[in-house]
Amino acid sequence: MAAPETRFLRSHDLTDGSAAGVRFERRPARTPEGALAPGLFNAWIWLDNPSQYNSYTTEMVKALILAFRAASNARDVNCVVFTGVGDKAFCTGGNTKEYAEYYAGRPQEYRQYMRLFNDMVSTILACDKPVICRINGMRIGGGQEIGMACDFSVAQDLARFGQAGPKHGSAPIGGATDFLPVMIGAERAMAACVLCEPFSAHEAYHMGMLTDIVPALKVDGQFIANPLVETEKLLDRFGRLAIGKPKTGEALKQAKELMKKGSVDLSRLDEKVEELCAKMLLTFPDCTAKTLEELRKPKLEAWNRNKEDSRAWLALNMVTEARAGFTAFNDGPKDDREVDFVLLRQKIAAGEPWVGSLHDEIQPKQPA
Repeated sequence: MAAPETRFLRSHDLTDGSAAGVRFERRPARTPEGALAPGLFNAWIWLDNPSQYNSYTTEMVKALILAFRAASNARDVNCVVFTGVGDKAFCTGGNTKEYAEYYAGRPQEYRQYMRLFNDMVSTILACDKPVICRINGMRIGGGQEIGMACDFSVAQDLARFGQAGPKHGSAPIGGATDFLPVMIGAERAMAACVLCEPFSAHEAYHMGMLTDIVPALKVDGQFIANPLVETEKLLDRFGRLAIGKPKTGEALKQAKELMKKGSVDLSRLDEKVEELCAKMLLTFPDCTAKTLEELRKPKLEAWNRNKEDSRAWLALNMVTEARAGFTAFNDGPKDDREVDFVLLRQKIAAGEPWVGSLHDEIQPKQPA
């Protein structure tokens, strides 16, 4: 059979997708049996800032927009895998050092930044290819939000999830308040967003946030489930969900000792992600794209309805609570990175304005 004619194809890319803090990689696509599919690829987009738990800077946000755009346009790409470097974190959200040192107290600048953030989330939701979030570690705050914009999520079971907004001077309105009610229901979304209590991969899986979870801890050459949480009992004696809840007391002590003996191995995570990519390889691409468009609508409609109002509010909040919260997280001592919430509420109740000493007085105290 004659080789197909090579035609001139116009590029619709804005860039090749690579930039500081973001890596764009094309990996050969494989069938479910493991055979190579010549000329076809899966695009892997990596957050590459592991020393700061893959938190995204302004430059990284711009690079992610361009990387997703390039992956979406690529005619030979089957799936997009969105992940982070290392085994500690997928992403912990916006870079708090940059927030504290540049954006705090500058609402006009942060408003421009939030335009980029909104475009990043929208670009993920508009990708013409299925997007898989490969959760290699913590998915917290804004990292949770960009992860939930993906179509599928597969996690290693040591990963932790959650929001951080009200604890650190913001509101989780970069996607969490839009996506979580759709994904896990209003009541659980309320608890996740307001209380900011982290939860395990097993809890996330049973809430319906994840497509699958895989073990990542290897002890004596064998994979074992996350020893820090309950994995063998579904319910407690009162009928409440026990699976995924943190262990306490002697059980926790033993779990920590087991953690010290083991090492993290993400090969099972990669296998599961590749398996998912391979399954989607054997589908009609346009039918798959249309199915994605329809299934994304509940998230997309909520996101588009709220994103501009959220952008405006978050910008103005950089003058008050966000400035205080990000400063505390960036400058506070290692074991105390939150403001004095009680003192803050007392001062507000007494009518004290934000302009003045309030910001400084509620900051965590440096050790003597």
